[in-house]
Amino acid sequence: MGEVLLYMVAALFACLLIWLILAWQSANRRAANEASAIERAREAEARMAELVASQNELTGRMQTMSEIFSTRQGDMVRIVNERLEGMSGKIGQSITETTKNTQESLAKLQERLAVIDTAQTNITGLASQVVELQAILSNKQTRGAFGEARMQQIVQDGLPMGAYEFQPTLENGSRPDCMIKMPNDTPPLVIDAKFPLESWNRIREAETPEATKAAGQQFRRDVEVHLKAISEKYLNLGETQDTGFMFVPSESIFAEIHENFESLVQKAHRARVVIVSPSLLMLSIQVIQSVLKDTRMREQAHLIQGEVIRLMEDVSRLDDRVHKLASHFQQAQKDVDLILTSSDKVTKRGNKIADLEFQEPAAVEVEKKPKLKAVE
Repeated sequence: MGEVLLYMVAALFACLLIWLILAWQSANRRAANEASAIERAREAEARMAELVASQNELTGRMQTMSEIFSTRQGDMVRIVNERLEGMSGKIGQSITETTKNTQESLAKLQERLAVIDTAQTNITGLASQVVELQAILSNKQTRGAFGEARMQQIVQDGLPMGAYEFQPTLENGSRPDCMIKMPNDTPPLVIDAKFPLESWNRIREAETPEATKAAGQQFRRDVEVHLKAISEKYLNLGETQDTGFMFVPSESIFAEIHENFESLVQKAHRARVVIVSPSLLMLSIQVIQSVLKDTRMREQAHLIQGEVIRLMEDVSRLDDRVHKLASHFQQAQKDVDLILTSSDKVTKRGNKIADLEFQEPAAVEVEKKPKLKAVE
């Protein structure tokens, strides 16, 4: 019984010891927790202090930035206002200049429109003239008269009266359009202005290659017939030159003939007929005019020579008279020099008398008689 009680006391003591150990550990644990909590509270207070300091610093920086932003904003507003005022002035000036330029452009445009209206009026007049010219060229007789009139105008502008004749009658009864008289009693040059323009117009009016080819063949035949007529009717031995001109009233037609109808040019050469355009006829007229002028100069050569001889006689007489006049001038110059010498002497003696500078009679020079005679 006593052992049981001892065991129970020992068990209680052991339980009490365990409880004490556990209580001590719990107390240590609570103390550690409290120390840890106190440490964490201190750390939290330190962090809060740091946060407050940071917040205060941030607040100061924010105030500084606010002041800087306010200053910058004021500067920005001022700069923007200044630039807006400058831009407003420039825009106003630009608008004024643009308005002025627009007004000037409108004035120039009105002037150009006036010029265009005038040009349109001229074009309308030219169109009516072209229509009239087309009406003229559509008629064979009027077309022939047009080519003949153009040829006559070129001849009249380039040669003097009497050096040409229109529509003369040859011995065989034929009448060429123009005949230009050549110098040195040589036969005159014949010009024909009847060009087969109908066949040429058919080539231009053809719409298909076949029609163009047919019109070209017809044009070639008509020109060959015309060349033959000129050669047989107008080129008469002893009465006219052995070469005649066939006048083409258009430079473009002349160029087309030489480019696309070379055979006609060769046949014209063989028939002793030269195809000429207005410019070539004008050049030929100028050459003929130079030849006629040279011939007239040669015919008047003896008159010119006589005039030159008389001119040389007049020049010889003039030369003699000039030499005589030169000798008279030389003699007059000598007389003037002597007079000046005497005048100087008289002046010197007058000065001596005025100054009362007399010399002894023996010292006075006596002039020689020839010198006194020369002075007289």
